[in-house]
Formats: sequence, C-alpha cells, structure tokens
Amino acid sequence: MTDLQTASRPRRPRPKVVTLSEAAAARVREIMETADKPYVALRVGVKNGGCAGQEYTFAYAETIEPMDEVVEDQGVTILIEPKAILFLIGSEIDFETTKLASKFVFRNPNQTDACGCGESVTIIPAAALDAD
Repeated sequence: MTDLQTASRPRRPRPKVVTLSEAAAARVREIMETADKPYVALRVGVKNGGCAGQEYTFAYAETIEPMDEVVEDQGVTILIEPKAILFLIGSEIDFETTKLASKFVFRNPNQTDACGCGESVTIIPAAALDAD
C-alpha cells in the first residue's frame, strides 16, 4: 500500500434532505395504502408557478429513478426530484388539519417568501444561501 492509498472505511451517513413529522408520515402511509395501485413511494419536488414563483409538488412514484434522492423516515419512503434537492435541504414536511382544510406543510429554511393563499413560495437554493 502506497502513501496515497488508504484503507477503506465506512462513510458516515449523510443527513436526510427532508424529514417528516409523525402526522405527515401517518398521512403518507394512509395515501399509499389507499392508492389505486401499488406505488414504490411518494415523489416530492418543486416547480415554477404561482404568484410567489414556485410550488411544492407531490406525485405517486411507480419507480425509483437513478438520480432520485431516497429518503426513508418513520416507515415511509419519499423520493426527492434531483432538481429540487437544493431547494428542500433541511425541510420538515408536516401534515396539518384545520376546520377548513387538511394539507401538507413545508417548514423550509430556504423559503424566503410565500403568497397569501399559502400555495406558492419563493425558495433560494441552499448553495446560494451558503455563499453569502
């Protein structure tokens, strides 16, 4: 073994891109159990749209794509679309029920603004925040 070669050692686990509250995990389990067919996970992403510029997205996933970030938390599997990872780092997904609505809510440290209806947000990628 030369000086440039080192013994292989296990990598330390990376932190999860997102975490789920107990309520969110329970709701995802319920959604997946009542889906019209078996899916491997729920895919989470971010798309351009809405009055604040971006919206969170959810979709059933039939397969895990090679570049998906796989997050397993509280017994559920969430897939993060590759282009959404930097926007979601450090987020917690919660599920809230009020008298008028039930919805998933993101507690996202990268979010800088939201519209009044709560459906649209402005998010700065994590790398851009670190550069300041």
